Amino acid sequence: MPNPTIGELVAALRAAPARCGLTRVVLIDGPAGAGKSTLANRLAVALGGTASGGAGTYDPAAPLPDDAPVQIVHGDDMYEGWSGLATLDRVLLDEILLPLARGEAGAFRMWDWIADRRTHDIAVPPRPFLLVEGVGVAQRRARELASIVVWVEAPWEVRLARGLERDGEHMRAEWERWEAEQNAHHAREATRASADAVVDGTRPVPD
Repeated sequence: MPNPTIGELVAALRAAPARCGLTRVVLIDGPAGAGKSTLANRLAVALGGTASGGAGTYDPAAPLPDDAPVQIVHGDDMYEGWSGLATLDRVLLDEILLPLARGEAGAFRMWDWIADRRTHDIAVPPRPFLLVEGVGVAQRRARELASIVVWVEAPWEVRLARGLERDGEHMRAEWERWEAEQNAHHAREATRASADAVVDGTRPVPD
């Protein structure tokens, strides 16, 4: 499905079977800076939920209500910093998706990029929809538990400019190193070729 609308993605998700217990999981992957979190927020609202404030903004004193139909989980809350792509497998699968597949609640400790350590727990209970966005989230083992997989892409120059605007020019070397690591990961996992939908992250997705 090339360049779907939000409505088409919602329809595809509702038509797809739940493969992770009773939860329909959407894996939103693609290179850093492509627009994955923006798409996740759009989908969450379209599914009757609320947008997330982004990675690092979870407040343990104000968790999602138990009856919230949608939860967003960010890759940036799971990785252990700039070298943490390899830790994603353990957190995403062992602590979130596999418990949900057993009908149990998942949970993981959020990574604080400033403190350089894991801090508080983020609960991921069974809900109708779980949107997981981030580089590497649509790896092979996770895809087995997903209802749909979405790939978001944009040219490197666009993504780098977005990243440096957010993080600062002093983070250029980290962005370049991450780019090489994510490209190797995506090639190894054949992520783009396995996606149900491909989204152009350089332009707004129509409703």
